[in-house]
Amino acid sequence: MTRQEHLDWCKKRALEYCDMGDLNQAFASMGSDLGKHLDTANHPGIQLGMGLLMAGHLETPEKMRKFIEGFN
Repeated sequence: MTRQEHLDWCKKRALEYCDMGDLNQAFASMGSDLGKHLDTANHPGIQLGMGLLMAGHLETPEKMRKFIEGFN
């Protein structure tokens, strides 16, 4: 699987949780799944997202969706 294919898969799974309103699981899914591919493991967006999540900046499904869709 290419990096882009894997990234698309990660986003799809995380957005499913987001659509259900489970924002913590959406973030956890994205982070966990990124770690399953050599080219996306330790993605800097995970640290950024953790800070945003803890500061309350990803508190709505819309904000979480925008964050997840922004990964590249």
